Amino acid sequence: MAQNYPLMLDLTDRAIVIIGGGAVAARKAAGLVSAGAKNIRVVSPEFRAIFPGQIERQVKCYHPDDLKDADLVFAATDSTAVNDAVMRDANALGIWVNRSDASEELSGDFSTPAKFESGTITVTVSAGSPALAAMIRDELQARFDPMWTAMADAMKILRPMIKSGELDGPDRADLFRALATPEAIDILRDKGIDGLKDWIAHR
Repeated sequence: MAQNYPLMLDLTDRAIVIIGGGAVAARKAAGLVSAGAKNIRVVSPEFRAIFPGQIERQVKCYHPDDLKDADLVFAATDSTAVNDAVMRDANALGIWVNRSDASEELSGDFSTPAKFESGTITVTVSAGSPALAAMIRDELQARFDPMWTAMADAMKILRPMIKSGELDGPDRADLFRALATPEAIDILRDKGIDGLKDWIAHR
């Protein structure tokens, strides 16, 4: 199995094309909208699932021109031949493509891992098997500490404050590492954000 490099992509201003009108394509569209994508075009001769309202729908059969100006492509039909064509055309244009029927023999350029979100925290799992990845994700989600989300929210306030202070680079790095400890989490839990600010000041 090929080795993969994990990435978190900002899709806000990216043009995304999904080929397919079924449940898989709808899940892809919903996940992209949830991630902040605003420019999503879905192409299919028929739509058999509920898609987010803000996407652009084109009721037609796939044509290579559908990929023009796309930054990211999803081949999500139930036809291997169509997905093959989408992948071939995307590769010719140098566009990353994900295919819903990916296998060892028919792999796309990237996969979408199992994930769960809590506030600004996103946890993703890739395990070489979607079913196994989903199981591991569910186990991790069951053990997830809500205070990690609280600390992530607190960091939105603390990071700008610390970075604009008088600490030099190494001392700032030490303070950020200190905030990512059980001690800091306990202070936030017991004394809130003001208590955490006092703790930082004393350090």
